[in-house]
Amino acid sequence: MQATPIEPGVERRLAEQVMADGDEAAFRELYRRHSPALYGLLLRLLGGREAEAQDLLQEVWIRAADRLASFRWQSSLRTWLCGIAVNCARELLRRERGAPLEPLETVQDMPPAPSSHPGGRMDWERAIRGLPDGYRQVLVLCDIEGYTHHEVAGLLGISVGTSKSQLARARRTLRAWTRAEGGTS
Repeated sequence: MQATPIEPGVERRLAEQVMADGDEAAFRELYRRHSPALYGLLLRLLGGREAEAQDLLQEVWIRAADRLASFRWQSSLRTWLCGIAVNCARELLRRERGAPLEPLETVQDMPPAPSSHPGGRMDWERAIRGLPDGYRQVLVLCDIEGYTHHEVAGLLGISVGTSKSQLARARRTLRAWTRAEGGTS
């Protein structure tokens, strides 16, 4: 699900109204336009966990409201909000593991291929959810959200090379799962 297109000038005017006097209507408009894309991103980063994605969506907006005055408009507001969303998701995953996120999962950590749904077609959302966190994060950000490896590296705090290798491994895993499903996609 993609955010409603918004012109940067309009977006900036709405943000300035929120900062100037806490304009609730302007905030609601920004929320309405960006929340669907942010929720979709969070849902994929968290492997389909809806309750956590909804909770983190609220956390993203709380942080964004607190930090809006420091946003320099060197990127789009959507990119900035997605960066906050990625950080929130990584913090949740880190808390759940009780340790820092490992930037690279090994092949031994690979889950079994997700089963196909009736009719023999692979459920791509379930396949993406089945990827290890690092693979899933890079795949979602590069292939679904359209970020470059340089942008992904900055968002995730990894090197460009790690981003490229994680994406290659994620794609390889999905191809292997597709072959295991009999070549359907």
